[in-house]
Amino acid sequence: MHARMRTARTAAEGRLFTWLSALFLVLGATGVAQATIPAAVNGQAVPSLAPMLKGVTPAVVNIASKSHVRSRDPYFSDPVLRQFFGGRQAPEQTEQSLGSGVIVNAQKGYVLTNNHVIAGADDITVTLKDGRAFKAKLVGTDPDTDIAVVQIPAQHLTALPLADSKKLQVGDFVVAVGDPFGLGQTVTSGIVSAKGRTGLGHTYQNFIQTDASINPGNSGGALVNLKGELVGINSMIYSPSGASAGIGFAIPSDLAQEIMQQLLKYGKVRRGTLGLDTQALTPRMAKALNVSAGKGVVVTQVEQGSPAARAGVEPGDVITQLNGRPMDDPHDLRNAEGLLPVGSQATLTVLRNGHSHTLSTRIEPEHLATLQGQQLDPRLAGVNLRDLPKALRSQGVAGVEVHAIDARSDAAQQGLDQGDVILAVNQRRVTAVADLKRLFSRGHPRQLMLTILRDQQMYYLMLH
Repeated sequence: MHARMRTARTAAEGRLFTWLSALFLVLGATGVAQATIPAAVNGQAVPSLAPMLKGVTPAVVNIASKSHVRSRDPYFSDPVLRQFFGGRQAPEQTEQSLGSGVIVNAQKGYVLTNNHVIAGADDITVTLKDGRAFKAKLVGTDPDTDIAVVQIPAQHLTALPLADSKKLQVGDFVVAVGDPFGLGQTVTSGIVSAKGRTGLGHTYQNFIQTDASINPGNSGGALVNLKGELVGINSMIYSPSGASAGIGFAIPSDLAQEIMQQLLKYGKVRRGTLGLDTQALTPRMAKALNVSAGKGVVVTQVEQGSPAARAGVEPGDVITQLNGRPMDDPHDLRNAEGLLPVGSQATLTVLRNGHSHTLSTRIEPEHLATLQGQQLDPRLAGVNLRDLPKALRSQGVAGVEVHAIDARSDAAQQGLDQGDVILAVNQRRVTAVADLKRLFSRGHPRQLMLTILRDQQMYYLMLH
């Protein structure tokens, strides 16, 4: 009996193997088995990516940055412990960062990379594929989109042409080039998994998602199409372990180019606003406003004299599109508004009393109150403070932003950093620069304790 069972199982396994083999041959014949490699590009067979990469890899560089900072050990930042140690300052430490970059202008030596690769760096070294290394000059950074531009004094460079990333489609083949883990230049391939990804940490986002492997050190590297054109700057990954899990994100080349042009022209990014406060549209709210239930953004307030006010936008209007792009929630509107250059046209499609209207205006600069810290207290010397941009206020954050800080200042040495949001001073809430002026108008407090928000975490920081 056991022999008959073994014989029957062997026969069944043979039939299964035959069926699977036939299926494999059918799939191969229809091209499904070859889905990871396109048959041709521009009519030319592509048996290998190597010919295309010969023109790409010389334009991708390694970036090493160094920054010198005081230790943030609590033994030195706490004033009581510091006094116990004889008032000694914290020892200086050298922090190093490794990443990648892309040469986009061979004549002038401009290199695109991520802001987080060179943030706070005192020394930036760019190493080319041919082994040449150059000290780089920082041209400008934009933390809100995580883009930075550096310049190297080099000749005989290779630059990547920029593609129109708006034409990129889900399913298009892409190749990531960078320097993961400092191993040396590495190439990985995959497809575009999604477009327009948002809600991933930076203030303004429009990420390309790809399954091409992106790992630590790839940041700032190139995402190219099969023509060898730059379609994105590799920026971040989503992974529980910190290693590639097949979900990587790149900043579209169109956005990177716009940011780069502003940094080259103005040294910073000039962002504008429509002058609106909004909230998400709910079914109950849609019924109350006499509009069809669906996705959209409800206008709750229009700033007097703002571009939106001049266009005729009213509280209660439901914005469904901006420049033809659907606005599903307030984050979509904030993101689209922040990515439009100052002076650009903004066409809004709004629903009002059940009827659709088209309103046009132009994006204008956002005016924020600023203040030099030394005007408040000597302990804040070297700190530039400003009201929070609307993009942060609309996320529910209330405070005053450390817009810039001198790395040599006492405040910086004690742990205050650019981008920190001051929520309170000596446990008294502040929501604007005007609040700080009122608090310090009574004189300099004996102790100065700041409550700050950094990377979505709250900290207390004593300045002395």
